[in-house]
Amino acid sequence: MKIAIVGGGAAGMMAASTLALGEKKHEISLIDKNLKLGMKVLISGGGRCNVTTGISDVKEILKKYPRGENFLKYAMYKFPPEKVCEFFIENGAKLKTEKDNRVFPESDNGAEIIRVFEIIFAKHRVNLILNNGIKKIEKDSEKFILHFDNREDMIVDKVILTTGGQTYRSTGSTGDGYSFAEALGHRVTKLAPSLGAFILKEDFVKKLAGISFQTARLKIIGEKNQEFTGPFIFTHKGISGPAVFALSALTAYEKCPMKLSIDFLPEVSYEDLRKKLDKEILNSPKKLFINTLTMFVTRAVAKSFFELLKIDESKKSGEIAKKDINHIIEFLKNLQLNIIDRQTGEEFVTAGGVDLKEVDPKTMQSKICPGLYFAGEILDIDGFTGGFNLQAAWCTGKLAGESA
Repeated sequence: MKIAIVGGGAAGMMAASTLALGEKKHEISLIDKNLKLGMKVLISGGGRCNVTTGISDVKEILKKYPRGENFLKYAMYKFPPEKVCEFFIENGAKLKTEKDNRVFPESDNGAEIIRVFEIIFAKHRVNLILNNGIKKIEKDSEKFILHFDNREDMIVDKVILTTGGQTYRSTGSTGDGYSFAEALGHRVTKLAPSLGAFILKEDFVKKLAGISFQTARLKIIGEKNQEFTGPFIFTHKGISGPAVFALSALTAYEKCPMKLSIDFLPEVSYEDLRKKLDKEILNSPKKLFINTLTMFVTRAVAKSFFELLKIDESKKSGEIAKKDINHIIEFLKNLQLNIIDRQTGEEFVTAGGVDLKEVDPKTMQSKICPGLYFAGEILDIDGFTGGFNLQAAWCTGKLAGESA
């Protein structure tokens, strides 16, 4: 049987390796428009490649997907993170799990993950067709015809589409797969950038650029209120980091502008914060109030708050007016900002994709076009940062390969 996998990213490589390592021998072709395999895998995790998550509870893992949670269940239970790690370790890669439950190669080099597949493909004679784009895919009776840009047409029995989304277009993820899917009868849902940074209206955030917070609660007040607690960082244009990426995923289809509220101290209630400040002021009235605030935030943040509220930095704690203390507490617990745009071109994944109602979650085969399979980001599935998008690619890619 001739099987073509279109797209040499994470899902495509896993589908091809699953076929190559299977008991039955097929003529396998892995096709990609790039000169090298796994271009997006190479740059994921800042080039370190966040292979998967260290979380073992599949129910908890599935909660990390704003879209596709239910669809992913079968594939995720069949090939959870532990088995993903086993696959890479058995095939020569050394992995490590960091404190935040992200799994990386010990070498911190994504190329090590690509090498695992390259060795499998060489050993099992997978036909790699690289640096060659496809113009069109047609179904003719029970066969598929692949029309290439720079070579003769190819006729195959089955096709696995793993072309990714339309983010990081420099890696080849230009949305071609959506056109192929639509031409073969599938519906593609509304597409939007996900896991990206936000641009803020307020100029004062520029002074905070580079300052990060390990645990803050970010809440977007809009058509649907969404919130996420986690790390974030101020940038020259706005905010970025894991909590921001999660919020951008949860609000992928909401239009800007949006209202944002930041609670810098989510573990401390308004009442407790006021008590702590009052106690500190009472015990150390001659202490500079800006130094008192550094119990809760960095000096740079405190200084910025003072500038906004026009509070004199030289004022001692006992000299601060109650209204200014109230304003400071409100800033710490409910800083109101305005998101005016998403930082385009740097988002990690695409929200939306091939309609999941048209794909069998237990095989990844099309319900519309027999012999056609899907895996990875081309589907209407996307997760938060932390290895969840690669995990979805590995488990759907493996299931598509097994089923094909």
